[in-house]
Amino acid sequence: MGDNNIKFKNQNIYLEDRKKLTITGVEQVESFNDNIILLNTIKGGITIKGEGLNINKLNLEDGNVKIDGVINGIVYSNKEFGSKGNLLGKMFK
Repeated sequence: MGDNNIKFKNQNIYLEDRKKLTITGVEQVESFNDNIILLNTIKGGITIKGEGLNINKLNLEDGNVKIDGVINGIVYSNKEFGSKGNLLGKMFK
């Protein structure tokens, strides 16, 4: 297995006061702006919606992302963003 990709076992979400969000098991940040962040995790895609969103810490080697801002919603998807035929992945590139 000469593959350098680290595979994570767990994907967790920690939300504190709807202002600080920590997600583990993140493989890629597909797209982001002040109102929406699209992530690919080991369990599929996640869309974070809010206001004044900022990726405060990003460590893809550990699979950790920390996001600050007002979190209004977290939506799961079974498919990864950026896959062929995925309209959202194409819209936010």
